[in-house]
Parts: sequence; structure tokens; C-alpha cells
Amino acid sequence: SYFKGATPENDYTPETPFSITIRSNPYSDANEGYMKLFVRSSGADNDREIVLRKKGDGTWLLWEQIILVGIREPKSADPWA
Repeated sequence: SYFKGATPENDYTPETPFSITIRSNPYSDANEGYMKLFVRSSGADNDREIVLRKKGDGTWLLWEQIILVGIREPKSADPWA
């Protein structure tokens, strides 16, 4: 559900080349050394959060994620469709 073009209607088949939409907001860097970003999901009403943490060498690593949660059923799984 995170790849561009993947929707419940097309059974989450993404477009190629694969791409993901990630956005920030004015408060994304409110905590020093951390960056909260938002990943668009076509299977959810709201973007999903990820938090990156900056190491001493300047590398950013995934610290928290709220992306491995439920999404809408694909159209092929809907018994009423």
C-alpha cells in the first residue's frame, strides 16, 4: 500500500519504477537528533509515521515505525464486490 499506484482497487499492484511518497511537516525535526516523517499509504486514511535517529557519524537510521499495521482489504478479497 506504500508504493505509488498500489491501491485496494488494483490489489495493491504498484507502478514501476517503484516509488514511495514521504513527507515532513514543520515539527518533523522538533527533537534534536530525531526526524519524524510520514509515509503515504493508499490502504489507510492517514499517513503512517516513521522516526529516524541520527548517529554520531551523521547516518540516519530507522528508530520507530508505525507502518506494519492493517490496511484496507484488496478489492479481490471483498466478498461483496
